Amino acid sequence: MKNVFVILLFFVSIKVFSQDSKLSMFDNLVEKTWKAEGNWGDGSKFVQEIKFEYSLDSTLVITNAIGFVDKEQTKLGKRNHGIRQFDKELNSIKFWEFDVFGGLTEGVVFSKDKNIIYQYEYGGSNVTDMWEYVNDSTYNFKVGNYKDGVWKQLYLSTQFIEVK
Repeated sequence: MKNVFVILLFFVSIKVFSQDSKLSMFDNLVEKTWKAEGNWGDGSKFVQEIKFEYSLDSTLVITNAIGFVDKEQTKLGKRNHGIRQFDKELNSIKFWEFDVFGGLTEGVVFSKDKNIIYQYEYGGSNVTDMWEYVNDSTYNFKVGNYKDGVWKQLYLSTQFIEVK
């Protein structure tokens, strides 16, 4: 009987410790730097270089991004600092993105297949950012109005490529 209990405890421990992290959708992005360049729908430039890392025993994903730090879009610098965390009470992943201009964007993150989807309110509109998986070193990046699996309007469409 004692042996059965020990074996049962062993298998339960394996099951508990082998469960996927709630943040595992970020595994391919973490400990890498990603860069994208493109143009917003109004013609203004988009440049971003972002690094992802786990923190606090992989309970947080921290991002630090370089982008334009002036309204004229001529100077690159530390633009954003982000946090992604699983909220046990809501059973969802929340994010907070702080920018150099004093702004805060917050919303939810979820995955569909290997795609990572951020949804949030910005300027009175519901906005979606999608990191659409292409391969382990490339994601199509889209920002716009996304409803029921269809892009109603795109504000930005470019690619994030892993910086080697």
